[in-house]
Amino acid sequence: MSLLAEKNPKATDGAHTDSAAAFVPDQSRAERRTSYAVADFPVPGGREEEWRFTPVDRLKGLFAEEGSTEGALVVDSEAPEGVELLDLPMDDARVGSAYRPADRAAVTAWAGTERALYVGIPAEAELAAPVFVRLTGTGAGRGNGHTVIEAGRHSRGTVVLQHSGSAQHTAGIEVRVGDGADLTVVSVQEWEDDAIHLAQHDALIGRDAHLRHIVVTLGGELVRISTNARYAGPGGSFEGLGVYFADAGQHQEHRLFVDHEAPHCHSNVEYKGALQGETAHTIWVGDVLIRASAEGTDTYELNRNLILDDGARADSIPNLEIETGEIVGAGHASATGRFDDEQLFYLQARGIPEDVARRLVVRGFFASVVARIGVPEVSERLMKAIDVELGGAPEAAFDEDAADLVEAAQ
Repeated sequence: MSLLAEKNPKATDGAHTDSAAAFVPDQSRAERRTSYAVADFPVPGGREEEWRFTPVDRLKGLFAEEGSTEGALVVDSEAPEGVELLDLPMDDARVGSAYRPADRAAVTAWAGTERALYVGIPAEAELAAPVFVRLTGTGAGRGNGHTVIEAGRHSRGTVVLQHSGSAQHTAGIEVRVGDGADLTVVSVQEWEDDAIHLAQHDALIGRDAHLRHIVVTLGGELVRISTNARYAGPGGSFEGLGVYFADAGQHQEHRLFVDHEAPHCHSNVEYKGALQGETAHTIWVGDVLIRASAEGTDTYELNRNLILDDGARADSIPNLEIETGEIVGAGHASATGRFDDEQLFYLQARGIPEDVARRLVVRGFFASVVARIGVPEVSERLMKAIDVELGGAPEAAFDEDAADLVEAAQ
């Protein structure tokens, strides 16, 4: 199968089923269906492997093939000089060449979207500031969307997608990284408590190119983001980072699939999440496929979850599928645990109040990922938001002495 699949609504790949009753799990991640045809994806019943953790009863309206409600989303964007910001029809050649819907939510989002936002970074360009795309829900209903981010050959830049307000949002994000380019894409979810966000992110990474893909999820009733990364040539690198904080009643689901088909490519995935409050639920699924042609692959994925309160639940499922032994390395790790009372005691014994010590431990837990985001505005807002979630002031200090104490406690 070509990495640049044609936009043929009748073209499909892999195993599928026409009813939940007859569902048979796919034996390989490579066999799962992708298609532009809504009919190829039956409405999930919750027994399917892709949906077994998701409360599908809350999503019936988003599984319908419907367009956006007028005024449901307000889109605002700003970019440095030279970056193209275009409003394109969905049949434009620049839309869909690196994107193929892989589940019912993604295909209804595609079918219900009339125009796409195109963000184009010219070849050889080095952006001095990030591109910001802000989507604000007005509470008016469902808002579909499709965004194309393209980094030209040997370019360097950062694109930040910010989501806030109240909406039922289904979206497709496609990222094309040209040969030798270095691109950072950040998706921040700071929705109101009643928002639902279902999104599929597809990335195609060129020869010797690097993509840093970062997901920050802090708000929303139900957020589910599926990220798929592929390589268009050898030497490509994918870095998938994620931070999420789930409060009482929130469901946050992050799924990744890194498809190593080209040789001598690298991937590193690190997601960290914290949960507090009864019924807080997070799911992380990390799939890595190393195909027979992907000799020289080096890959690793890590997920860690910190449970702050009784009643919260974190599911973590790393999967590694290897079809060749000619690799540099492949591994995965997953850990979920409660808040460490010994760390808390260590900090309190050095004169730090309990509430401050608790925030410092959580900050220290996230520090390794936050430090690699590379966008100060996003990093600072993230830590302030976490302080607020933990009941502290958003200006809570985290100086070098406190950092040293947290490191010693850990």
